[in-house]
Amino acid sequence: MWYLLFPESAGQTTVTDNSETRIAAIINESQLNPSLDLTGEPEVRLIPKPAVNRSWLARGVDAVSPNPARATLILICVSALLRVAFGAMLGLGIDESYVVATARVPQLSYFDHPPLVWWLVKFGTQILGNDQALTVRLPFILLFSLSTWLLFRLTATLFGAAAGFYAAVLLNLSPVFGLVVGSWVLPDGPLDCALLGAAICFVHAVREDRHAHYWWLGLGLCAGLAMLSKYMAFLVLAGIPFVLLTDRRLRPWFRRPEPYFALAIAVVLCTPVLQWNANHGWASLLFQGSRAGGLQFRPWGPILTIAGEVVFLLPWIGLPLLVHFANGMRRGPGDARSWLLFSLAAGPILSFALISIWSHARMLYHWAAPGYLFLLPLLGNDVATRLERGERWIRWALVATAIFVCGAAAITATEVKWNWLPEIGEHFSWGRDPDLQAVNWSSVAEALNRRRYLDRPGIIVASTNWRDTGKLDYALGGQVPVTCLCSDAREYGILRPLTHFVGADVVIVTAIPSSEKVVERYHDFFDRLTPEGAVEIEHAGVPSATLYLYIGHGLRLPN
Repeated sequence: MWYLLFPESAGQTTVTDNSETRIAAIINESQLNPSLDLTGEPEVRLIPKPAVNRSWLARGVDAVSPNPARATLILICVSALLRVAFGAMLGLGIDESYVVATARVPQLSYFDHPPLVWWLVKFGTQILGNDQALTVRLPFILLFSLSTWLLFRLTATLFGAAAGFYAAVLLNLSPVFGLVVGSWVLPDGPLDCALLGAAICFVHAVREDRHAHYWWLGLGLCAGLAMLSKYMAFLVLAGIPFVLLTDRRLRPWFRRPEPYFALAIAVVLCTPVLQWNANHGWASLLFQGSRAGGLQFRPWGPILTIAGEVVFLLPWIGLPLLVHFANGMRRGPGDARSWLLFSLAAGPILSFALISIWSHARMLYHWAAPGYLFLLPLLGNDVATRLERGERWIRWALVATAIFVCGAAAITATEVKWNWLPEIGEHFSWGRDPDLQAVNWSSVAEALNRRRYLDRPGIIVASTNWRDTGKLDYALGGQVPVTCLCSDAREYGILRPLTHFVGADVVIVTAIPSSEKVVERYHDFFDRLTPEGAVEIEHAGVPSATLYLYIGHGLRLPN
């Protein structure tokens, strides 16, 4: 007897044989518009039939084949519940505290990024009535669930449903996606979701002439939402016109109105960002653009940048993704599917690697993650194919990776929540325990209230860098205005510039231990400075870092 495995788009074919030891796998069969052959020619492979006596893992993997869509939905539900538990146990990180605190004041856009992440936080807090960690993270957990489904659909359209399921699995197993993007309050969550939507719309737009205008409309909407999430969305979206230009079968689209209509929709959606920047001297665009500036020469920069990205993905996932990236570039437009995915991935991966040669800014390793996102369909297809061929080690590698990632996440979350490994902090100098980045400054807010500093009429609170200011502002919950006494105030320089508080008394909260340095740095800002002692940042009730308090009397602007 012969068995058949079909992708969702395949037409049905019946093949029979008397052999009990072989399977005919018919893949890549499609009736798509030949203008873009995204599923390739039908291909028949003969592979060994699995033995009847199989391990629980083999039976579990084989159970995916009849209904990968259902398996993906189960994956989404289980992983979402795990992220809810993970997000509830961690306090807000530095960037998260900064976003949540500044989101209390609605704006058309913001200094660091376009506004969508701030709007989502504001929407969630208004609906649920608080700004606790799980409340503000919940929209991003839900968005990642949608992203997982969209990646499944994109991969299933290109390579078949089984490949889509394994692409979704790999997405959830990669820490930079499954933990960081999938759980934290960052622009990358809505960015990845919108980019995946744009890619799906593009695939359908170029293969379905009858309904192409609807798909181009969807592409414009998704592209606009991506640009409302993060400026670097442009690096991925630029891959779409690049594909149209380099594939001669698709060049006629430049003579049709639909792509330009989609572009117009995206531009209209970006008008809040453009208007805010125009009203603030293009501050946000100049700030982000400055990260590509510098006069250094670091020839090893690209290697270090890509190596860091691979580690964040997990090396045994990141390195195969780079291999598929190289293969897509080598094959060129002749392989429409790999060329499309390579073109979407190339912008972020290559841009940040090249910028690291000369830029004075440190390239953060999650910046290029949207590029690797579009290589996951290729790796998902590779995994599905290898499993079809009976390569059992793939199964164990996936299970071992899941255990490793879930175990690391559980240890991290419980340690931050309960500080059950206090000896870890002994390996770091006082106040340098990395757990503190995910610890809320509730103890500091309680100390300020207990000392009745916040009861003084007209009082404001300030810290000495934007990171501490965000943590402090979030902990105080909007009781009093909080601003930043520094040159790099980020959004605080827009929301609460020092010019608004001239003459006010200021409670200064700083990690600078030397009172001489504090007086030297800030004596020009006040009529006089009064030391007020110290407060402790507590980690699960254990003092773990010290902050120092000063009262600045009569704020003034130095010449």
